[in-house]
Amino acid sequence: MKFAQFLLKSSSVAGIPKQVERFAKFSPSPLSMKQFIDFGSANACEKTSFVFLRQELPVRLANIMKEIDFLPDKLLGTPSLKLLISWYSQSLLEIVDFLEKDPDDKDVLTNFTQTLVNVRNRHNNVVPTMAQGVVEYKDAFGVDPVTNQNVQYFLDRFYMSRISTRMLMNQHTLIFDGSVNPAHPKHIGSIDPSCDVVEVIKDAYEASKMLCEQYYLTSPDMEITEVNSKNPDQPLHIVYVPSHLYHMLFELFKNAMRATVETHEMSLTLPPIKVRVSLGTEDLTIKMSDRGGGVPLRKIERLFSYMYSTAPSPVHEDNSRNAPLAGFWLWPAHLSSVCQVLPGRPCSSTLWRVTAPPPVIYLKALSSESVERLPVFNKSALRHYQTSIEADDWCMPSKDPKKLGNSKRLL
Repeated sequence: MKFAQFLLKSSSVAGIPKQVERFAKFSPSPLSMKQFIDFGSANACEKTSFVFLRQELPVRLANIMKEIDFLPDKLLGTPSLKLLISWYSQSLLEIVDFLEKDPDDKDVLTNFTQTLVNVRNRHNNVVPTMAQGVVEYKDAFGVDPVTNQNVQYFLDRFYMSRISTRMLMNQHTLIFDGSVNPAHPKHIGSIDPSCDVVEVIKDAYEASKMLCEQYYLTSPDMEITEVNSKNPDQPLHIVYVPSHLYHMLFELFKNAMRATVETHEMSLTLPPIKVRVSLGTEDLTIKMSDRGGGVPLRKIERLFSYMYSTAPSPVHEDNSRNAPLAGFWLWPAHLSSVCQVLPGRPCSSTLWRVTAPPPVIYLKALSSESVERLPVFNKSALRHYQTSIEADDWCMPSKDPKKLGNSKRLL
């Protein structure tokens, strides 16, 4: 295996291929938001969490590490991917080291919590590092349809896996580190049992507005409409992770503001960004509308590709004019790692869903229905990497419109 061959070059991680094979035989155990809440609020037991995580985290890491092996050799050979693989290898070994340790030993529990903090910090830059690796590969070798298909499938699963493992580590470290965040005393780990959705929207808007005004010296206003079908006179509260919602909204606002300002740069006033928040019996919906010119239908599919961005690339040294609202790549591809964005059809995740354009975020209003959907390495996943793209049986038009002014008439 390519992954094993790469790892065996380093004596410090010589045992990694064996551990990956060992834990990849198991499937991850998905948890619901309600389970997170119940565990954290009802006499949380550090020993129980330790016993679960020392087995579950290696399973989740090993499943996605198996899929790394099916990336193109040249992509695995980039400096960024080599660094990222070393992070995952080291983290797996550090967690596996606790498998035979006594869960009744307080020092063991303390060391485990600190190890999770170290692992979480080590993986802080996984998203930009993976993005940098893809950019390095694309700039050096270009992109063919088969590679694009494999990378797209892998990254959707890779980022979802990262979010799930990070959620587990955050819950454990935040609950058992012996401290309470004074700003959010009622939070259970990173989960707010009564998340004020409108307040999170306002926070994300203000942060995006500040960036927009720094770069463009202006920004569009925001108009919010609230609809609570369950309790019309009550604020919109759900059980959710505020940081996840904030991240989604922040990326959406950045995109909307950049498009609005650049489309109306000659206008005296900017049209506002309109946000409609609706809470039903099962879902909470956030719809964001702007007048930024929209996206041509022929380009929508490319927006959700990790290989495509309309934003300036920040990897060049002279990036003084790169819009800070753009991010490493345009938001739909990046946001798909958080929200499982899929154009024109429901997304895979049961925790959230986003459609675009215009973007609409769907969140589960019932915590018992918000269950993780986790990638598993099995024969079905393997077939995705082994499938090649055949010739299309439809006549496909070119990606960009042709100039027909000088064309000869055929009839």
